[in-house]
Amino acid sequence: MTLAEAFRSVLAQGVHGLCFSPYLEGQAPGAQVSEAQIRQRLEVCRPHARWIRSFSCTDGHEQTPRIAHELGLKTLVGAWLGADAEINVREIDNVIALARAGCADLVAVGNEVLLRGDLTEDELIDCIARVKAALPGIPVGYVDAYFIFENYPRVTAACDVVMANCYPFWEGCPREQALPYMRQMLEKTRAVSAGKRVIISETGWPHQGSPFHGALPGPTAAVQYFVETAVWAEREGIEWFHFAAFDEAWKVGAEGDVGAFWGLWDKDAKLKYL
Repeated sequence: MTLAEAFRSVLAQGVHGLCFSPYLEGQAPGAQVSEAQIRQRLEVCRPHARWIRSFSCTDGHEQTPRIAHELGLKTLVGAWLGADAEINVREIDNVIALARAGCADLVAVGNEVLLRGDLTEDELIDCIARVKAALPGIPVGYVDAYFIFENYPRVTAACDVVMANCYPFWEGCPREQALPYMRQMLEKTRAVSAGKRVIISETGWPHQGSPFHGALPGPTAAVQYFVETAVWAEREGIEWFHFAAFDEAWKVGAEGDVGAFWGLWDKDAKLKYL
């Protein structure tokens, strides 16, 4: 089977989950997103994933979980936490309301907050505790780089489910060694999770941009990593979310030139690797 055939086979079968952002060209965090654009982009994803992970519950993103459920997708719903306390309150209020309305199968309170230094450990734990208290029966956790859960055991203990971002690329790992390296990241997270459910909340490989130490972007590398991860995860029963569904041009400012090129589909929702 050629790599292109393997890619088509994985897409036809569908992966566990996709990290989803509905931003169109010219949009970035802070822009208002519409129901129409969310629905249009989710329709693209629907045949190829069982779960959708959303990142925010404000600026229109709070519509994503409801629409995803309408389309038969399960939802990992994220409340985006940062340094702005007022926005954090709105995000938490909205994720609680969405989950109470039946739109969230899993809830993530924050994404890489500790990695960025936006909140203290105690502040983050307070946010997790508030959401957990409001949503009995719904699994609540936190998303961060895999090594954070070893470094912050109190945060790990506060989670019902541990959600680890695992990026061999960002640790300069050559593509040929990336899957074994990512598996090590998962095992390190499991080792400190006290038997809790562990999800790979993000992993992927960019198809374009500058190298990062020994990690080289490229279309072949991106497809190989996606296919190898999907086949391994399906065989081992691993819950994982590919980052990302779509390219996002705005991420160049935050992550350099590779930031815009992590999607399976490009910024115009055209599948890149067929």
